[in-house]
Amino acid sequence: MLWNEFARGPILRRGLCQPTRGINTEEDSSCSESSIVTGTAPGFAFGVTGGGSALTTFISTAAQLKTALETPGAMNIVIGGTFDFRGTEGTSTFQSCFPYTCVPSAGGQGLLNTLGGCNSLPLTNVQIDTAGMEGINVQSEKTLVGLGTTTKLIGKGLRFVGVSNIIIQNIEITDLNPQYVWGGDALVFSGTSKIWIDHVTTSLTGRQHYSFGFDPNDAITISNSFINGVTTNSATCDKHTYWGLELVGTGDRITFYKNYVLSTSGRSPALSGNTLFHAVNNVWENNSGHLIEGTADGMGVYEGNAFINTPTVVVSDFVGQLYSATTANAAQCAAALHRNCVANSFSNSGPFTQDQTGFFADFGSLTIAPAASAASIVNTVPVSAGNTLPT
Repeated sequence: MLWNEFARGPILRRGLCQPTRGINTEEDSSCSESSIVTGTAPGFAFGVTGGGSALTTFISTAAQLKTALETPGAMNIVIGGTFDFRGTEGTSTFQSCFPYTCVPSAGGQGLLNTLGGCNSLPLTNVQIDTAGMEGINVQSEKTLVGLGTTTKLIGKGLRFVGVSNIIIQNIEITDLNPQYVWGGDALVFSGTSKIWIDHVTTSLTGRQHYSFGFDPNDAITISNSFINGVTTNSATCDKHTYWGLELVGTGDRITFYKNYVLSTSGRSPALSGNTLFHAVNNVWENNSGHLIEGTADGMGVYEGNAFINTPTVVVSDFVGQLYSATTANAAQCAAALHRNCVANSFSNSGPFTQDQTGFFADFGSLTIAPAASAASIVNTVPVSAGNTLPT
């Protein structure tokens, strides 16, 4: 076999997670995880079991990891250290143009003409690391956990297409051809359900940190994760990434909980399609452009978040529906979320005053993440988010 298996007992307990009145609490003892997984999925992905009672699989090479994740069947995978995919699949030649005010050698990005986006701009042939352009196709019933704070995937992201019941925890994904737009996405979702992304750091992407395609993605939770927008190559030529979260799915339902989004310049998120986005206790900091944009009927509830050094929270032409919690309107959440909402906070940031509640019925029987005050998380989330779990 390509890897060693050791009987470590069940990694997760199936069928034990029963939320009370649709609300996660920090005291959900019936849902405590065992062995390699820390905590329980908050919000919409609550109850996800990943590899379930499968044996623990320890993997030590990039090739083994790709094979394990792409093999059908339940599996609990533990990795540690660096998994460097750069150069493992050779290079590919693409035509590129340079639409931004700075070129890659000066800290900008080129645009690969894969979808004809260059239009009439001059084209140049460029070499791209092939591994970074296509992520590992993760199969259903998988748990992947990184050991310690130094576990990283370099030069390759993860793809979830037509799959369900997956947990990814405590890893970093980085260096996906950042010089070129379309060079690589960190995490891609299309036609999925019950996926929990937790304590994951993403950085130096060619395109999106998180990309949700047009097919529905239901019961997704992204929690305790670090979107590090500081980049060597920026479409806005200021070392901030423009490509944060692209949420364009039909019927997507996403909980975004206790994440740290640093130094972006746009798409944080691009809230489109008819995505239902519940943003709770996140910190957005040092954005040089805008956070929320959207081209169709995206819907977002924002509560208990901290916005720091973000002059434009919502673009003026946003066409979806947004609710930003304040002390004055917090009680409007009670019927839909089974509790009042928690006010957002702002420091050297622009206004976020949208107060639309017509979509609250869409929360239905969904499990709702808990919410603490923005003041209580403003300093803790930036420290704890990302691949920070010690074991």
